[in-house]
Amino acid sequence: MSPATPEHGAPTTAPQYWDKYRPQRQRPSAQRFDWTGLADDGPGEEVLGGPKTALDLGPAEGENAAFLARAGVEVTAVDFSAVQVERARSFWSDLPNLEFVHADALDFLDSDGRLFEAIYSTWGAVWFTDPDELFPRIAKKLGAGGVFAFSHREPSPDQYGPQRMGGAWLEGREDELIVLRWQHPPEQWSDLLKRHGFAAVRTRVIPSPERGALGTLLITAKG
Repeated sequence: MSPATPEHGAPTTAPQYWDKYRPQRQRPSAQRFDWTGLADDGPGEEVLGGPKTALDLGPAEGENAAFLARAGVEVTAVDFSAVQVERARSFWSDLPNLEFVHADALDFLDSDGRLFEAIYSTWGAVWFTDPDELFPRIAKKLGAGGVFAFSHREPSPDQYGPQRMGGAWLEGREDELIVLRWQHPPEQWSDLLKRHGFAAVRTRVIPSPERGALGTLLITAKG
């Protein structure tokens, strides 16, 4: 039996998947720094400790990066989706201190020579990259006392470690494309960070305003 023909227009790589993940949208307002993606009064940019330079890993439309840039921070935002990078560049072309880079997070961290006072990811690349590959690279790119912070959905009770994503373009196509996300309970994230040289690790779950829904796990550490 010959291999199944890929669905017309269906992604076959992870970057292509993220090219298609979000439809074209209007420029976000970027009126606050958002860790949860929900209309809440949760923590904001203060989590990053007031950096002068910041690296955003997986910025999507770039609203958090734009918020920081408007506040005077020099921001570099890295995403491996060509579509999302071009969209973000068009949204925020008026911010000269905000740079969007089309690159894989690991490749960028390996090749870029700068240090950053803060590195963060909001439901972005940290959730979708093996932490044993990513964390050592981030540790090398943080300046002394710099802050590393990331957020993602609170893990389901029975889903820990690398998990296959489901949904459009993924269900029933495991032979063509698998997209993984890493889910750990707070104590395991803490252990992983400490193993890779981070200190002052803090983990917390921000509850969802929707009753019974999973919240957002927010983790901070220092280099």
